[in-house]
Amino acid sequence: MPLDLGPGRRPALLVNVASKCGLTPQYEGLQALYAEKHAQGLEVLGFPANNFNGQEPGSEAEIASFCSVNFDVTFPLFAKTDVNGPHAPPMWRWLCAQRPGVMSGRIAWNFTKFLVSADGHVVRRFAPPVPPVRIARRIE
Repeated sequence: MPLDLGPGRRPALLVNVASKCGLTPQYEGLQALYAEKHAQGLEVLGFPANNFNGQEPGSEAEIASFCSVNFDVTFPLFAKTDVNGPHAPPMWRWLCAQRPGVMSGRIAWNFTKFLVSADGHVVRRFAPPVPPVRIARRIE
């Protein structure tokens, strides 16, 4: 069953993010991708997660402020969530089942990215080190 992206469905890039990670500078590329492609229909959706070495310790307000001040993030950031384990919401378990990756269905690290089509199918999973600029070429 595809992911229901709600009314006015658009393709989306879903990313588990963290503010204290070596990959945190990817926020800049994610924001650039959002700025470039949002008018054409792409959503970039950030999901803060503290699953990896405590690299997202802040409150939701602190995370939003950090992203705004340091990277001018305007794409939606959701509530802090787990992306692995028994407390991971069904969406993350479903994404991992659709594109298991190298960790047998688990998220390996911060900034794992899932490209989901407007009809709710996972098109591609991108490993954490894949920069958003390379994803932009895939979208086109």
